[in-house]
Order: sequence, then structure tokens, then C-alpha cells
Amino acid sequence: MDRRPRSFYVLAAFFALFVLFLYGPILTIGILSFQGPEGGLTFPMNGLSLHWFRDLFQQQAVGDIWGAFGRSTTLGLMVMITTVVVSVMAGLAFRKRFYGSGLLFYAAITSLVIPSILISLGVGLIFNQLGLKVHWASSGFGAQLTWTLPFGLLIMFAVFNRFDKSYEEAARDQGASAWQTIRYVVLPIIAPSLIGVALFGFTLSYDEFARTLLTAGSYNTLPLEIFGMTTNVTTPVIYALGTLTTLFSFLVIGAFLLGTWVIGRRRARLGSDAGSAL
Repeated sequence: MDRRPRSFYVLAAFFALFVLFLYGPILTIGILSFQGPEGGLTFPMNGLSLHWFRDLFQQQAVGDIWGAFGRSTTLGLMVMITTVVVSVMAGLAFRKRFYGSGLLFYAAITSLVIPSILISLGVGLIFNQLGLKVHWASSGFGAQLTWTLPFGLLIMFAVFNRFDKSYEEAARDQGASAWQTIRYVVLPIIAPSLIGVALFGFTLSYDEFARTLLTAGSYNTLPLEIFGMTTNVTTPVIYALGTLTTLFSFLVIGAFLLGTWVIGRRRARLGSDAGSAL
């Protein structure tokens, strides 16, 4: 006899509705992307084929899809690496209180509450006033860092607040330099958190629209290209593009999760070997 309380079923139903609300649009786009050559943008479906996926790899009259994809991927990697490096350096620096640290911290996270379009407008104006070229790899890069760095900083601050300093003390007792302590002790311990920061950095950059809108210059990133397609494309090719980009996003997340799993297994193996040696 099922003795689970009624609240369990209420919560389960609420969670199911949440999942449906979250993934329903993605599933709908995925289904509609497999329509036949005469398919439209709405149900009912007209045929079943891979026609629109093949159409993506042909010469497009609607824009530079794959160029935009390459720019978004390159920009995402640039933002990811910068976010990880700066976040780790800031996390190490903020372990000790210094003059102006509080002001610097709040200044760093203030961009999270400022409307993204204002950030984009401000960065674009600054580049124009300085006579610098507005480009996705310069002004776009800077605008996106105002979005990713605060998340990286908050994660690293939480990690280092719980970090056991006795590991560093033990390394220094063994004659390790400050750099060796960071490289061989601190970084391996916080490696899973670094993967999390990297994932945040890449994914937030890859799909960022508002902060790139006025800072990308003459070349669109993928979100801007997709937005442009919504105004002039009337075929399911845009759904096929959405399906492929969604699969790419899941592959990226899977790769990062796999990296976390590999690090966890490696730690467990090293711990087991150390225990056997003792």
C-alpha cells in the first residue's frame, strides 16, 4: 500500500509541470525541425525528413550562420579562460582583507543588477568616445565579462571561504614555494569548482544577447544572428538551427560534467593508493 503523503504527489506534479514548462519549447522546436520540404513554422507537421538540417549546410541567403557560430564559440572560450583566471586570482587576493576590498567587491557584482542593455550601450559609447573600433572580440568581450566575472567571483569566494589552509601550511613545511603550493596543492583541490566557473563563463557568453547587441560591431554572434533570422526566415530551417545549437549546448555541459567525474575518480584513486601505502 502506498503510504506516501499527499504533499509528495503535489510536489511531484508541480515538478513535472516545471520540467514541461522548461523543456516543452525546446522539445517543440526539435519536433518541428524534422518536417518535410513543405513544412511550416507551426503544427500540424507536414512530412518527416532531415531536409532543413541539410539546408543549414548549404549556402544561406539569410545570413552567416556558421561564421556567427564560430564567433560565439571563440568569444565563449575567450570569456571562459579570462573568467577562470581572474576569478582564481581574485579569490586568492580576497582571502586577506585589504584597503578598499569591500568597495571593490560590490563594484564587481553591481553589474549583475544593472540592465544588460545599459551595459551594452555604455561599453559601446566608451569605445566610440575613445576612437576604438566596436568589435565582438574587444568591446563585445569586455561587455560579456561584466556578466560572467561576478558569477566566477562569487563561486571562488565561496570556495576559498571553506578552503582548509592546513594543506598549504603542510606544503610550505615541506619546502614548497608559494607558486608550487598554488600549482600542486590549491589548484588540484579546487579543480571541480574551476570547471564550474569555466562552464558558467562559456555558457553565459555563448548565449548572451543583450550585452552583445550594441558591442558586436559589424559581425553578429550566434544569438544576434538567430534574432535576425526570426524577422526574415519563414521556414523550419531556424528550428533546425535551434535544435543543433541546443545539442551543442548539451554536449558542452556533458563534457564539463565528464571532466568533473574524471577528476573525482582520479582523486578517489589517489586517496586509495595513499591509504594502501599507509
